[in-house]
Amino acid sequence: MAHGFGTGLAAALFATLTWGVQLPLAKDAFVAVDPFHMTATRYLVAALCLAGILVMREGRAALRYDGRARLAIGLGVIGICGSPMLTFLGMSLSRAEHAVVIVSTQPMIAALAVWILRGRRPAPVTALCMLGAFTGVLLVVTKGQLDLVESPRQVLGDCIIFVSALCWVVYTMGLGRLTGWSVWRVTVLTMLPGGLATSAVTASLVVLGIIHTPSLAAVHSVAWQMIYLTFVGVLLAMLAWNTAIQRIGGLNATLFINCMPVVTFAYRAVQGHRFETIELVGAGLVVSALIANNLYLRQEQRRLAGA
Repeated sequence: MAHGFGTGLAAALFATLTWGVQLPLAKDAFVAVDPFHMTATRYLVAALCLAGILVMREGRAALRYDGRARLAIGLGVIGICGSPMLTFLGMSLSRAEHAVVIVSTQPMIAALAVWILRGRRPAPVTALCMLGAFTGVLLVVTKGQLDLVESPRQVLGDCIIFVSALCWVVYTMGLGRLTGWSVWRVTVLTMLPGGLATSAVTASLVVLGIIHTPSLAAVHSVAWQMIYLTFVGVLLAMLAWNTAIQRIGGLNATLFINCMPVVTFAYRAVQGHRFETIELVGAGLVVSALIANNLYLRQEQRRLAGA
C-alpha cells in the first residue's frame, strides 16, 4: 500500500512539473499556431496513440463504456476539452505566469467544491490559506494596482483561465467515480471524447471564419514545442495524473499543483524574463498558502488515524 502511495506521489509530481513547463512553451508557440488547433491536435493525437496501446494491453473490450458512457464522456468534454482549451485561450489574452498562478489555486477550489457539494466545511486554517492564496493571485494579476479597467483584455484572459481551473477540478474529482477501470482505460475513454469535442469546436470556428487553419510552415516552426505538448504534456502527463488519482486520490493529487508556479517562473527566468517584485511576492504567497494547507491536512490525517 505504501509503495502504491509513493508511486502516486511521484506520478502527481511528474505531471505537475511537466505542466509547469508546458504553459510558457505553449504561450511562445501561439505566435504560429492558435490555441484551438494546438489543443485539438495534441489531445486527439495522444488519445489515438493511447487507444492503440490500450487495445494491445487489454483487448477491444476495454474501449467499451459498460454503462458509464454519460459520466466518462461528460468528464472528458469538461476536463479534456473545456479545461485546456480555456486555459490556452485565456493565456493567449494574458500571460503564462498569470495562468499558472491561477491554476495553482485548484486545491482551494476543490476544498470549496467539497464544502458546497458535500457540506464539509473547510477548517479555519484551510479557510485562512484560501484567503492568502486569493490575495496572492490578486497581487500577481494586478501587480498591486486594482484599477483593472486599464487592461480589460488581460482581465478577461485571467477570468477564462479561472473557469478552466474549475473544469479541471470537476474532472479530477469526478474520476474517483470510475472505479474498477485501469489507468489506461480511464485515460483513453475520457480523452477520446474530449479530443473529439475539441476538434469539433476548432472545425466550427474555422467554418465560421473566426480562426484559420495554420500553414504547414507555421506548424513546422513550432514542431518541437508541439511534440513536447503532445507526447509529454498530454500522453505521459495524463497517464501520470490519472495514476496519481487512483493511488492517492483526487484531493491529494490536486495539492501537487503547488509546484507549477515555481517551475513556470524558473523557466521564464532562464529565458531572461524579469519579474516585478510584487509578482514574485504574490506567487510566493500562493505557494506558501497551499503548502501550509497541505501540511495542515497531512497533520490532521495522522491525528485522525491515530485516534
